[in-house]
Amino acid sequence: MTDYLVRATAAGAQIRAFACTTRQVVETARKLHNTSPVVTAALGRLLTAGCMMGSMMKDERDILTLQVSADGPMKGMTVTADATGCVKGYANCPDVILPANTAGKLDVAGAVGHGILSVVKDMGLKEPYVGQTTLQTGEIAEDLTYYFATSEQVPSSVGLGVLMERDNTVKQAGGFVIQLMPFAEEQVIDRLEENLKRVTSVTALLDTGNTPEQMLSLLLDGLEAEFTEKAPVRFACNCSKSRVEKALISLGKAELQDMIEEGKDIEVNCHFCNKNYVFSVDELEAMKRREG
Repeated sequence: MTDYLVRATAAGAQIRAFACTTRQVVETARKLHNTSPVVTAALGRLLTAGCMMGSMMKDERDILTLQVSADGPMKGMTVTADATGCVKGYANCPDVILPANTAGKLDVAGAVGHGILSVVKDMGLKEPYVGQTTLQTGEIAEDLTYYFATSEQVPSSVGLGVLMERDNTVKQAGGFVIQLMPFAEEQVIDRLEENLKRVTSVTALLDTGNTPEQMLSLLLDGLEAEFTEKAPVRFACNCSKSRVEKALISLGKAELQDMIEEGKDIEVNCHFCNKNYVFSVDELEAMKRREG
């Protein structure tokens, strides 16, 4: 099944909801970065959140960045997404191996550690919006639930999950975000809370064949859900040699001269997709001339 996202409203627009399946997104990230199972799970959850939060942006040119800066062995991770379903991301240390947690599952919280979650929304204004909260559990879903409540004052429920195969490939991945509007009535809130109690695991729902639409139908049972959008999501990096060249030129003539004097090719790596770009001394000299 191709990865996609659905958007819905419920209870006469008192609730807005998102759900997606992201197995291919997360498997692509795993292959590109050769991530260990626990890092695949952590990064996969953040990529899934990025897909849904990116779709909340108004303009196709808006960019969302989710950054976890923490003291765990992963040393943090970064995801960026846009409103068109494109998402990319990386973990600072992709090869972390940890024993299972007390529940016998991948120890995402142990890999992430304690730190800060930053949400940056670049909407083409002079300054981007930046929201920051302290990580509550390191499990990502709970941390984003806390972020929405404290930084955006939107009561939300976030569910994220990544299930691995025995060969360490990705079996299932996906998630949901459900948000209450300020005018939500008590009986609507009570019904939603009852529905949420019945859903214990995103990956269990996906692994038993539930689609994003069926996942939201369960969560919004009795609340007259209306589906308003279905759109593909994918791992996509917009890096190119010309973009990297611009970044090198921005370092300035002195920095370029230092590279030229070393007398050998330089290699620049894209953190997001792990692609390498090679620049010869001749190319560096041409850049220096253009910068001048």
